[in-house]
Amino acid sequence: MAASLQSLSDLKESPAAQSEAPRHVQKLDKQGRAYATGKRKDAVARVWIKPGKGTITVNGRALEVYFARPVLRMILQQPFGIASRVGQYDVTVDVAGGGLSGQAGAVRHGLSKALTYYEPELRSVLKKAGFLTRDSRVVERKKYGRKKARRSFQFSKR
Repeated sequence: MAASLQSLSDLKESPAAQSEAPRHVQKLDKQGRAYATGKRKDAVARVWIKPGKGTITVNGRALEVYFARPVLRMILQQPFGIASRVGQYDVTVDVAGGGLSGQAGAVRHGLSKALTYYEPELRSVLKKAGFLTRDSRVVERKKYGRKKARRSFQFSKR
């Protein structure tokens, strides 16, 4: 070490302390789209976004056809609402595994990640809302000697 540090003020002024926080850069493919993978329970969603009129296609079908329940459609629109980008991006989704609720959560996770890849300045807003965190809760496995994961057989003394 060429220069020894004598106090905390010397440490603050050293070149090692001047390093910047990691910068997030825009990640686009050759077609100008941002791609991300989202996961929830057993569902995995591959999401592509590009600027457009706001059409959302899930597994080759319209959003209203694939996710018929309004609650599931609302879950998908949450990242756009928080980022104030409703109707500005065309979204293409391939989703597989799990049920409809898990798939909707996977699409929301992938959509949030794709938005941060397209517009890195949205990262803090989406992270604060909790959309970039993968919900790691999964179904607990069944144990031997039990009826379900935790449910035991009925006990009888006689």
